[in-house]
Amino acid sequence: MAIGVIDGREHGEPLAELRELLRTAGVATAGEATQQRPKPDPDRYFGRGRLDELKAEIVACDANVVACDDELAPRQERNLEAALGVPVIDRTAVILDIFADHAHSAEGKLQVELAQLEYNMARMRGLWTHLERLGAGRMDGGIGTRGPGETQIETDRRLARDRIAALRRRLKDLERNRGVMRARRDRSSLPRVALAGYTNAGKSTLLNALTGAEVGVGDMLFHTLDPTTRSLELSGRDYLLTDTVGFIEKLPHQLIEAFKATLEETVLAELILHVVDASEPEERRVIAMKAVDDVLEEIGAGETPRLLVLNKADLLDEEERRDVSLAHPDAVLVSALADEGLEELREKVEIAFEETLTEVELLIPYAQGERLHELHEVAGNLVRTDREDGVLVHARVPAAEMHRFDDLAVV
Repeated sequence: MAIGVIDGREHGEPLAELRELLRTAGVATAGEATQQRPKPDPDRYFGRGRLDELKAEIVACDANVVACDDELAPRQERNLEAALGVPVIDRTAVILDIFADHAHSAEGKLQVELAQLEYNMARMRGLWTHLERLGAGRMDGGIGTRGPGETQIETDRRLARDRIAALRRRLKDLERNRGVMRARRDRSSLPRVALAGYTNAGKSTLLNALTGAEVGVGDMLFHTLDPTTRSLELSGRDYLLTDTVGFIEKLPHQLIEAFKATLEETVLAELILHVVDASEPEERRVIAMKAVDDVLEEIGAGETPRLLVLNKADLLDEEERRDVSLAHPDAVLVSALADEGLEELREKVEIAFEETLTEVELLIPYAQGERLHELHEVAGNLVRTDREDGVLVHARVPAAEMHRFDDLAVV
């Protein structure tokens, strides 16, 4: 059964996302229950009276586990289980389970394990606080209160701390290796574009449609965890296009921390394509867009230029297309699945980089043919004239790369 506290400002179905998370995790939702209050009860999440009703509802729908739409404090989780008589999991536990199932790269698996350990460490502390209080209250320093249970939790804590430290070291090593690979990409000076958006907005399908890649796609949340970078050619110029993990509301902070390496590609991009599911109701779409904006701000990509891409246009009728275009006049309406609107999107991406280009005239000696290849990588289409003393080239080069060709400039 899915449960949640609502403050009265929600629209539509307040537990729709939790229900979808559970579906992605392979769990069927037998029923839903909410309580309207300003904030959750600090001890039991729901109020006492509502818990009695909830227990009866659990029996009526034959639910065998309760999933909560917020992250629970350890004491809330314990008290809920005691009151309801069934296991209780929170939103973070569901998301971690999905991440564990969908992470395929070595780095992704390490990131998930780190997030799981940090999440469970708090529950280890909460589980044994009664022993700590008992020991602290004795004049003899806790003699008589130490037993197999407390010894075991101390051992578990130490093992968990050691494992967390080891995981962080391994992720640091992987980060250094990734830095070497990124330095190679930087030397090629290819413009970087990142796909960001709410999970299941169709980012992977869009990556495939734009680049001809064959990245796996699926109609479920967090289908893509490991970032995928492919080359995109526009008017003879190569770009790097990266698909990243999708965002959701209430994305647990420890997941943002653990997946900073994955989200790093978004921070380093010069342009972000914010992909939105245009087929969703307007109120739901606005919530999803805000969730993405909040995460981009948190990871340091809040100021990066952004282009709004309204995907899944094939699911809209003519009136819905008109409404969504009026609501977001600066956006590009596309269907990655039906190959619709992609040419306009390519043009918009090119225009976004046009302002960084400067017209130059360069003379490249025949003996420095590699410089011509280097210029091709950053300038795309060139107008060249073969002369006796070399190749005269008219090109448009990103301003940040001009210094690399100063020695070839025609005065």
